[in-house]
Amino acid sequence: MNEKLNHEATESSTKRMIKNMGDIEQKILIVDDEKANRKVLKELLQDQATIIFAKNGEQAIELAKKHVPDLMLLDVIMPDKSGFEVIEEIKNDPVTMAVSVIFITGLANSDDEERGFDLGGCDYIYKPFKANIVIARVLMHLELIYQRKMLDSIAHIDALTGISNRRKMDAVLVDEVAANKRDKKQLLVAIIDVDFFKQYNDNYGHGAGDIALKKVAATFREVLKRPRDFAARYGGEEFVMILPDSNLDGAKLVMNNLMQALADKAIIHEHSQVSRYLTMSIGAVLIDGEQSTSPEQVIGIADRLLYQAKRQGRNQIVVETFFKTQAAV
Repeated sequence: MNEKLNHEATESSTKRMIKNMGDIEQKILIVDDEKANRKVLKELLQDQATIIFAKNGEQAIELAKKHVPDLMLLDVIMPDKSGFEVIEEIKNDPVTMAVSVIFITGLANSDDEERGFDLGGCDYIYKPFKANIVIARVLMHLELIYQRKMLDSIAHIDALTGISNRRKMDAVLVDEVAANKRDKKQLLVAIIDVDFFKQYNDNYGHGAGDIALKKVAATFREVLKRPRDFAARYGGEEFVMILPDSNLDGAKLVMNNLMQALADKAIIHEHSQVSRYLTMSIGAVLIDGEQSTSPEQVIGIADRLLYQAKRQGRNQIVVETFFKTQAAV
């Protein structure tokens, strides 16, 4: 009877939590070399989140990078890599370092527990599994993760435009520069300035200016399609765009599409010196992963190229690749 009541209580709290979280989809990566354990955990948790499976450490790392789950249930003892080795790699990768990890183990050892927490684990679940304990702990951490993401989102969203703010941009730039060096790929960073925006505000009013900036921000949502493509309001009428794993042709296409998307909105600007509609200037740098470049240097180069675009007449793109200046496009 008590077991039934506990199960009903857990089920009730589960439904309340899911209702409070709305339609937010969360993902759990279950890592265990025993098929029976994976099956048990799936049956317990499949109603709470999308479940992904890995049967060894290498597969866990690969799937974590691919799916970036909210929570990982990680077996400590596995034949190829231990759970401790896996979490070290997960926590040292900018893409997966925020993934919460619960260790699952059949050994209740205080030294192992201490090591797991030191490496970044958030909890332990012991075998054999007790259904109510597994569900209660997983739900608790999913709710904490959800709340943390909501707070993080609020703290990193620009209140006017609804896209990311300067603080979020600074963090993303650091992570993407590091990832670009590690993966030996190419990263585009661009600063975008709305042309003659002071004159727009002076003549149409700051209320109209705010509406215009919202429309500019909307162009990023329309044009940027890949999951890691990123845009933020840098300050005032300036925006920053970050395109990981890019190339010159692809970057030019995206930037031209961005300018065209703004042109299609046909925002009247009779006091501009380059067009009767609102336009933008872009300074962009494409960084090769082989270059030893800091985030500060990257943003500094993009800023210099933006001013070059302004000096050359505005309403244009100036991009520099591997620190060799390209013609305006």
